[in-house]
Amino acid sequence: MDLLAKLATQSRRALGPATFCVLILNGAAVLADASRLEVRDAEDQLLVALPMPEGERWCLEWNHSVTGIRVQDCYRHIQGKMVLERSHQPDFAAGLGHVPGRGRQVSDGQGGYWIEDIDEPVAGNRYHLRVGSKKVDHRLLHEGRRTSLSEKAAGERVTIHLRTPDSTP
Repeated sequence: MDLLAKLATQSRRALGPATFCVLILNGAAVLADASRLEVRDAEDQLLVALPMPEGERWCLEWNHSVTGIRVQDCYRHIQGKMVLERSHQPDFAAGLGHVPGRGRQVSDGQGGYWIEDIDEPVAGNRYHLRVGSKKVDHRLLHEGRRTSLSEKAAGERVTIHLRTPDSTP
């Protein structure tokens, strides 16, 4: 008997058949969620790929081109959809601000504000972005890591796409 089959038999006996089946099915569901956030350039070349299972969050962060303040738009994978949840804006600089009826504005406690509860699905789970210069430094934040898009594609048009197993290319 090969080692994997032997371990499976022992685990099934130790846990009981019902518990073992639940664990196997849950593990299979996690492994089956091959969803990922992709950034592709205009020629469809993959620049960034981040695993993005159901419920996972990420942000696009950049420095405002005029004031240099750090701005964030934060998203979440909800039931196969890319959803804009919230936005952080430390100032009312050009192009920024809360639009009444689109989320609610709350203080960040440091002179800026969050726009919470935006909860807008992104059409087609993707959007296009003209990546800013290194000064603007568009970057993805995920699991405590920053990935600079400006280092990879400054001045270029990219597509940011939540690709799920059931989505079309």
